[in-house]
Amino acid sequence: MSTWHVERRMAKNPSNRKALTSSTRRGARYTSKSKAFPWTAVLLTALAALGVGWAGWSWWQGRQVGGDFARLAEQGKPQLGRVIERPDAGRLHAALGQPLGFRDDPPTSGTHWPSWTSAGFYTAAEPKEKLVHSMEHGNVVIYYDQPGDEALRTLRAWAGRFRGQWDGLVVVRKAGIGRGIELTAWNRLLRLEGWDAAAAAAFVDAYRGRGPENPVR
Repeated sequence: MSTWHVERRMAKNPSNRKALTSSTRRGARYTSKSKAFPWTAVLLTALAALGVGWAGWSWWQGRQVGGDFARLAEQGKPQLGRVIERPDAGRLHAALGQPLGFRDDPPTSGTHWPSWTSAGFYTAAEPKEKLVHSMEHGNVVIYYDQPGDEALRTLRAWAGRFRGQWDGLVVVRKAGIGRGIELTAWNRLLRLEGWDAAAAAAFVDAYRGRGPENPVR
């Protein structure tokens, strides 16, 4: 007997019609879900592929930045003779939020707040009272204003690479220095009239991780 005849006989009985309708609806739902499933799988696969691709690109970029930085640091070592060594102004802590005066600008030591600026790239100024604490930890603090696109790209990359609490890099805005760059570490200062990647890399490599609180290099 054909499928058509079976369905016709079932349709004549009300109870059969109800069962047939229910079965048909279940089949429709199943078919709908079956059609949707491949698209979900494709989307998840695409997202996973993007995640793997991003991780791979980030790893490759990190390798490139690391290789370039090491080369530049070696090339810029002769520029370390221009670094100014300042007298130590102490390491005391003051109450958080208390305005403090520093004898030098930018400061490289002295009484500071108990909080600090974490390593990273900042598009605005940070309190000097926090930046001094960052240097006490062993971070290098770099000030910039309008150094040019190449300098900003490089500083962003370095700030992304050196993120440690005790050996990181803090890059912050300082209005008024134009194209100049000021590099500071605990009791150390190097001023550049314009962007010099080799000199900057040599300074970061020489003093990063060598703060008085917890030297790690």
